[in-house]
Amino acid sequence: MTVSTKGAREIISFYREAGVDTLVGEEPIDRFADEAPPSTASPPPVPTPKSRGPAPSVTAADGRPLFQAAPVAPETAIMAARQAAKSAATLDALRALLETFEGCMLRATATQLVFADGNPNARVMFVGEAPGRDEDLAGKPFVGRSGKLLDRMMAAIGLDRRQAYIANIVPWRPPGNRTPTPHESAICLPFIHRQIELANPDILVCLGQPSTQTLLHTREGITRTRGRWFKFDTGSREIRALATYHPAFLLRSPLQKRLAWRDFLALQKELAG
Repeated sequence: MTVSTKGAREIISFYREAGVDTLVGEEPIDRFADEAPPSTASPPPVPTPKSRGPAPSVTAADGRPLFQAAPVAPETAIMAARQAAKSAATLDALRALLETFEGCMLRATATQLVFADGNPNARVMFVGEAPGRDEDLAGKPFVGRSGKLLDRMMAAIGLDRRQAYIANIVPWRPPGNRTPTPHESAICLPFIHRQIELANPDILVCLGQPSTQTLLHTREGITRTRGRWFKFDTGSREIRALATYHPAFLLRSPLQKRLAWRDFLALQKELAG
């Protein structure tokens, strides 16, 4: 079956939009052929019946795993995350723990950990939901189109990344930029809580509905919570928390920027107080 150049480009475009950005295997396989050509790759090792440990992983040339053992139960992963997060005495230690934490399967599909950006000693901390493709490649949160908009929003009230600390609830990119599942967010929640506690900002800004609902324990939508102030317990003290729209939403709905501008003016007033 012959595929035209235009058709091939459309297929590739579809794959890119779906989040497929990595090829697995060196030889192409024609799935429309009567018989698929034999694979030249060696099959993954199979544990012997005597083995009682997890299935071994198979790694690519760059060391990244191609096959993973079965994921642990969400409840077990959440408990492990809580214990690990509590043990981190500094932000550097917390980052190191996340680099090796295997309880969240998003780690296996992401390019790298996206921990934080900005000044951890800043008075204000912004928290979004999860990194996208640009963030996954750069290893920093909010560096794509929505990140550039966030930079402009901060600049409008006299802030930049030297005066703010920026992170996400989930520090790994979900495949295809999909929304993190409730289990994935629950597993990562102890880490972002500890990150907020260690950064110890005066003000927490929740960007978007997922961040607002997860951190501020509300089921209301962002249209009802934006612009409102909440109390957030860092673990060592209570701080003020503000809900506002996520920059990615503002890119899709530019008319709502006027409301986000009001929220940032309220943030500016609070920081000046």
